[in-house]
Amino acid sequence: MTSKQRAYLKKLASALTPVVQVGKNGATPEVVTSINEAIEKRELIKINVQENCLEDIKETANTLAERSRSQLVQVIGRKIVLYKENKEEPTIVLPK
Repeated sequence: MTSKQRAYLKKLASALTPVVQVGKNGATPEVVTSINEAIEKRELIKINVQENCLEDIKETANTLAERSRSQLVQVIGRKIVLYKENKEEPTIVLPK
């Protein structure tokens, strides 16, 4: 992903509300399943990491991106933004 594409996705993500919450147990299989379901429908999602989560947020973000086979767009505060292109019906067209 180029820096131009990442900037475009950050701009789109600024208006999003978090659709998945990561609690004190961190990156559990249930959280990954929720992420996969949400990202399949939306391509770009925002995740909220609750304050009771003891894991490092950046490590959690990388783990969630890896397990959901998506790309980490950004980590800002306690929010994570992930992107995964929908091959069948893409809704977001990235700049070249």
